[in-house]
Amino acid sequence: MDHAKTLTLEQTISPQNTSYTEKTLTPGHDRPVQNIIVMRHGDRVDQVKPLWIHNAQRPWDPPLVDEGKIRAWCKGKRLRNEGFQIHRVLVSPFVRCIETASEAIAALCAHEEHLVETTSENAVIDPTKVKVSIEYGLCEALCRLAINPEVVPKDGKWFPDVSELEALLPQGTVDRSVERVYPELPQWEEEMEEARDRYRRVIQALADKFPNENLLLVTHGEGVGTAILEFSKKPAVVYQVDYCAFAHLQRSASSLDDFEVLTKNGQTGISCYYVD
Repeated sequence: MDHAKTLTLEQTISPQNTSYTEKTLTPGHDRPVQNIIVMRHGDRVDQVKPLWIHNAQRPWDPPLVDEGKIRAWCKGKRLRNEGFQIHRVLVSPFVRCIETASEAIAALCAHEEHLVETTSENAVIDPTKVKVSIEYGLCEALCRLAINPEVVPKDGKWFPDVSELEALLPQGTVDRSVERVYPELPQWEEEMEEARDRYRRVIQALADKFPNENLLLVTHGEGVGTAILEFSKKPAVVYQVDYCAFAHLQRSASSLDDFEVLTKNGQTGISCYYVD
């Protein structure tokens, strides 16, 4: 996968405002707020080309199709205009999420004149804007409802070495110093309710781990739905989570209050409603 070209520090221009080392949170009405974006990956190849799975070396880990990369790049461009800077990205180790994060990060860090591109391939980026790390706790639900048991790796090795996955991310953005919330993958086969509880706990843990940063968490549809269901102060029902749909959580950074879910029905690719 070709990576976006990088700017030198002297060339940095970006609506992401500042480099990671100069990060600031978004002012709220009377105090800074922390924003958490929980986003689903882009369009996966096995849903577009069903026969792909029969010849794939890793049939449990489909990559994105071109439409998925375009969608992820466009969603990254949208996040530039949400009124706050994304400081850090945490991503599931599944390749469709890694590729989604790569496109979104490139869009977040791209020189403004390169935002006319349809993907990151020819974009020039400033890698000082965002840090990214792989987080196992954001992985797909490892159960039959999410993954066909016929394609589960018989040797239990779901992924190559982490260094190979990190190589798919934009050069200069990877932060290898971060200790993962989940040091290992969950075991096959976890119950779906266990996976939902895992998503809740890892979202909370990552927010608490980086309280002075706005985060983009790139995960799977169930993780995005869980962000709405578990953090909404009102009972909620989630019908559908589109590719690259995202939930937006926000809280006071000073007191670390409970999150408020800012996502509205249909606003970011999520079909849902809240019960008053």
